[in-house]
Amino acid sequence: MKQHIVRIVLGLLVSLLFLGHAARLYEIGFITQVDNIIYDARLVVTMPRTVDERIVILDIDEKSLQELGHWPWPRDLMARLIDKLFDKYGIAIVGFDVVFAEADYSSGIRTLEQFAQKELKEVPAFQQAFEQMRSKLDYDGLFAQSLKGRPVVLGYYLNNEAGAKRIAAIPEPVLPKGTFSGRNIGFTVWDGYGGNLPQLLKTAAAAGHFNPYTDPDGIVRRVPMLVEFDGAYYEALSLAMMRTLLGFPKVEPGFPPDRFVHRGYSGLEWLKVGPLVIPVDDTVSALVPYRGSKSSFPYISLADVLAERVPAEKLKGKIALVGTTAAGLQDLRSTPVASVYPGVEVHANVISGMLDGRIKQRPPYMLGAEVILLVVSGVALSILVPMLSALWATAVSAGALAAGVGLSVAVWTQIHTVLPMATGLLTIITLYTLNMAYGYFVESRSKRQFTELFGQYVPPELVDKMAEDPGKYNMEPRAVELTILFSDVRGFTSISEALKPEELREYINEYLTTMSQIIRGGHHGTLDKYIGDAIMAFWGAPVDDAQHARNGVLAGLSMQKECKVLNDKFVARGWPKLKIGVGLNSGNVRVGDMGSQIRRAYTVMGDAVNIASRLEGRTKTYGVGILVGEATRNAVKDIVFREVDRIKVKGKDVAITIFEPIGPDSEVERKVLEELKLWQQTLRAYRAQQWDAVELNLLNLQRINPECELYHLYADRVTEFRRNPPPTGWTGVTVFAEK
Repeated sequence: MKQHIVRIVLGLLVSLLFLGHAARLYEIGFITQVDNIIYDARLVVTMPRTVDERIVILDIDEKSLQELGHWPWPRDLMARLIDKLFDKYGIAIVGFDVVFAEADYSSGIRTLEQFAQKELKEVPAFQQAFEQMRSKLDYDGLFAQSLKGRPVVLGYYLNNEAGAKRIAAIPEPVLPKGTFSGRNIGFTVWDGYGGNLPQLLKTAAAAGHFNPYTDPDGIVRRVPMLVEFDGAYYEALSLAMMRTLLGFPKVEPGFPPDRFVHRGYSGLEWLKVGPLVIPVDDTVSALVPYRGSKSSFPYISLADVLAERVPAEKLKGKIALVGTTAAGLQDLRSTPVASVYPGVEVHANVISGMLDGRIKQRPPYMLGAEVILLVVSGVALSILVPMLSALWATAVSAGALAAGVGLSVAVWTQIHTVLPMATGLLTIITLYTLNMAYGYFVESRSKRQFTELFGQYVPPELVDKMAEDPGKYNMEPRAVELTILFSDVRGFTSISEALKPEELREYINEYLTTMSQIIRGGHHGTLDKYIGDAIMAFWGAPVDDAQHARNGVLAGLSMQKECKVLNDKFVARGWPKLKIGVGLNSGNVRVGDMGSQIRRAYTVMGDAVNIASRLEGRTKTYGVGILVGEATRNAVKDIVFREVDRIKVKGKDVAITIFEPIGPDSEVERKVLEELKLWQQTLRAYRAQQWDAVELNLLNLQRINPECELYHLYADRVTEFRRNPPPTGWTGVTVFAEK
């Protein structure tokens, strides 16, 4: 983890940044906007797109304005409208998404009153006639009378403008001052209002505000169910209409039981109105459950209602909202489902959602849930992603994104709850991008540096591994146990004489390339150098390799095997056959950047290196392709070896046992194992100077494997020892005076 500490710390800082936004310590506008976009997308994808016939919108449309004149219309006309709706059409309830704040004098009553008080004050006939006509000319009175005893809900608006005025009248609060004392609830608070004439308000069944909650991006996604004005609490138009339909049940604030929440939690989670439970968010607003785009409810022109051009069944028993779609009356809103949307239909959607229980929940405790999820995912990914490869980091990040989206969708569809997604998703994306960018710009630089230092020696995959923890690797000399390999082409002088210069170049290039790929790519070795046609390589540095001896032996076997493939190509081109000798030895050596001030190289030095070189030279003597030292043999357990001899190389007083690797245990045939068993018996007889037994065994071995040069070598030695017996104390060790 140490090598990833920078990325882990950066990841945790990024998570902390997003966590502050999720915990409402501050707001990052971009995240809020993304969250709104995601919310809108979920809403649009899952909305039913059906028409709710239970609710109708009585439209003050362009047609009505053309037939009945500009708005506002005379109140006697509004009185006739109410009478027709209830008496002729049997409407269930009417709600007004308009206000009646000013008195209607269009009948001329004000002028007549002035005459009655001044010019015609002394004319009894005028006074008598005026008194008889007064009630018919009082249009506001007529309208008020038509409302009386009927389920009609008036609308009004609230405002917070500078110097906000209080126009006309608003109803009594639905909940009095002090209802929520001691609880920090985020009600929208207002300073002024535009209400209705007191005489209208007095006869209407109820009244509610029609202010939507407009988010900073100008979109209407919710409507405050309760608002605060002068310390008391007032209901929305939609809530007032539902209460009127239900017989005016009390509004009961819904709080979770104290035993389930922290003492400091003061969130109002729902409102109970009779049998209805209405979920609210931290502003005590209901999320608008849009059914679809405009016209998710039947629209009927008020001109057609007044002219009785509407079939009675279209209105009988319906919930009616009076509002306007006329552009000039400025009640068009921007919503998630349409950029231009009638404000009256917003309230229709809320009422529809109340009836069906489709209003999504976004209770205040979701803030805590979002914070917890963000802490868990942010910390986990901050620690995990830096330690993974790019492919796995991508897979894990994609999985986290999918899990986040899946959880949010499941919560949305199954329990009708809104789980904010933007903070979590942006955290995952940012952490992934940060790590990929860091890997590209910072770690790729380290990789390039390592490639420059070690790329010519070790395979790319080892360079990648080294770049993951650059502090562990350098070119400073150090003592370590390695396995060293030398290989050389036998008879190279004859080969070079048989080929043209350009052919020799191709010959040696193909040989060196093939063998180098086996060493580096196939068996993760470090290529030290080329010495003419010879190759020097080692295992165990710069990257530690617990299997260095095994990998070196397997590389030697693969090189011999590949020689046969190369020979098929060379013979086909008329070139001489290739035959190589390979020597391997393991031991403690010094490895690092060594050389002179003029030229340096990453290489190895030590006795084990020299012995490996000597063993390569002895392969020709014994007629074998590979020879390995005793330390190498002892370090490898799953490869079959043939003991070849015990020798003393030039410059060494201690004898070493040398071996020929035959192949992996699983690949060596039974008859070969039987041959090796007989050979081991022969070696014991040889070292005991039991020449008759040796000769008999060698005859049998030569019949089994007539091409084995080793058997012929020992047969010649026995013949020589019969003529010139070895000295007293001879232990079977062969001494080489030359390298």
